[in-house]
Amino acid sequence: MTDTVETVSHLIGRPAPDFTAPAVLGDNTITDSFNLKSYINGSYALVFFWPLDFTFVCPSEILAHDHRMSEFEARGVKVIGVSVDSEYAHLAWKKTPTDQGGLGPVKFPMVSDLTKTIARGFGVLLGGAVALRASFLIDKAGNIRHYVINDLPLGRNVDETLRMVDALQFHDEHGEVCPAGWKKGSEGMTATPEGVAKFLAAHADEM
Repeated sequence: MTDTVETVSHLIGRPAPDFTAPAVLGDNTITDSFNLKSYINGSYALVFFWPLDFTFVCPSEILAHDHRMSEFEARGVKVIGVSVDSEYAHLAWKKTPTDQGGLGPVKFPMVSDLTKTIARGFGVLLGGAVALRASFLIDKAGNIRHYVINDLPLGRNVDETLRMVDALQFHDEHGEVCPAGWKKGSEGMTATPEGVAKFLAAHADEM
């Protein structure tokens, strides 16, 4: 996978790369100057990339995010989608019915990365051409706390993204860490030797 940035792992815990670019908003208006930092404005956020409009796995992923917007909104998470297509291609795709391979009225902003600088900045540009299927979870301080990157044939699980949102927010609120398979409502773990021992004594067989 040439042209992917080798230092993508170093984005964890660091500020998400800011950008200003054209975008189609949820109401289908077009702006020439969508700014990530201004849009997030101290909220949790999810920035996710797909390779190209009017392709195959991509619409299923975009609709999966859109169908869960009420769940993202309930968690205070702003969702932003990005691909290397133009804002006009995004709009045309939104105006194409789903039974014809389109998206319909997707509610989150769809950003145009024609210059490919956004994908390059996040370290997900593949072969100088398209973005990998990548998602970045951003905390209220604007720092990246989780990401997942899939190769082109492999669609993402948006429910897993929501689980990671819950885990991050649980940690931010309670200070405890989230063990393997943690789900909202489950017990957390104190990040000490004593905390690990206590948790494993109760839950080791469930792992």
